[in-house]
Amino acid sequence: MPLEIEKVIDAPAVVVWDQLTRVSQWPRWGPSVIEVECADEHIQLGTIGRVRTVFGLWLPFEVDAMEPGRSWHWRVANVSATGHRVEPVTPGSCRLVFEIPFWAAPYGWVCRRAARRIAQICAESDARGSI
Repeated sequence: MPLEIEKVIDAPAVVVWDQLTRVSQWPRWGPSVIEVECADEHIQLGTIGRVRTVFGLWLPFEVDAMEPGRSWHWRVANVSATGHRVEPVTPGSCRLVFEIPFWAAPYGWVCRRAARRIAQICAESDARGSI
């Protein structure tokens, strides 16, 4: 059973899903991701690419599970990594959940920070009227 980091965000689930699946946004909200190389702008099942970490390492990834609009999981450097889930709460809010393998529990701080950043990005977009 994975550990779960969750945050309720005042944005529709579709908006948060867009942040999670649009690879050009990952460096904006992902504390451990500096850059992404991927042929797909929005990931889907089977999407492959690579991410450059804060340590300067390029690591390959593959999206190995996806329920469109709801959840996706990936393998990074061929190791099962975090899951990402969006659950509608109301029409204007949702719960963002990061699923972390038990062995990677210390990564929870990264996911907490990512969730806060996503909430902030969504709030800024809403303030500009782009949600």
